[in-house]
Amino acid sequence: MASKLIIDVKNLTKAYGDFTAVQGISFEVQEGELFGFLGPNGAGKTTTISMLTTLLSVTSGSVTVAGYDVVSERAEVRQNIGIIFQDPSLDIELTASENLRFHGMLYGMKSEELKQSIPDLLKRVELTEFADKPVKTFSGGMKRRLEIARGLVHTPKVLFLDEPTLGLDAQTRGRIWSYINQLRKEHNITIFLTTHYLEETEHADRIAIIDHGEIVAMDTPEQLKTTYDEHTIEQVFLKLTGRDIRDANVSALEQGREQFKRRMR
Repeated sequence: MASKLIIDVKNLTKAYGDFTAVQGISFEVQEGELFGFLGPNGAGKTTTISMLTTLLSVTSGSVTVAGYDVVSERAEVRQNIGIIFQDPSLDIELTASENLRFHGMLYGMKSEELKQSIPDLLKRVELTEFADKPVKTFSGGMKRRLEIARGLVHTPKVLFLDEPTLGLDAQTRGRIWSYINQLRKEHNITIFLTTHYLEETEHADRIAIIDHGEIVAMDTPEQLKTTYDEHTIEQVFLKLTGRDIRDANVSALEQGREQFKRRMR
């Protein structure tokens, strides 16, 4: 694991009047780390993620992502992150190449840069032969692979994956993870993951579990299972929260998708 700090959260709080959704949480993520962030519906998970990605204001505390403050340097934070939403947000009337080109343009990339990077990205996710096909003809797995390529167009330092394989079959999920792990190794991208498939957290270097606005556990998958005397992360999660991860169906990233896209234009 790399030793350089890429996400630094200190005493982060989000309050709505008398209700405090996130209660002074603190954690760090190292560069190149795959960090799993888990929580049941209403636990504060999506509120936290929304603050980290500048979609939601901070009540108190501090957050830096890639060395930039999410309050005072929001534009710089956005330039250094990629987000893959749990539901496809592609323009299905555009081709695969056009979707990548449009996204790159939103980040100020030049045409020459995009001409060089788009073919490579499509090759990595095995979509080269579909480069000029409209996305509306793609399967769910193909769309998800294109989402991954799109999230990497501007070479982000941190990639937020919000339920990246939700609704996909086991074989397709395995292929998606193969792409993610390969890209992570090649480019040392930091990955911040939320998922309902808790077996996927076995890919993580560390996991943080949040409940009632507080982080109730944080460690490696193996150490969490040892500490709480359970065989799976799902069992650990249930023991700590009393709830099934599959109840967590609300995504603040999804809710803020259009707001984020408008800000980037």
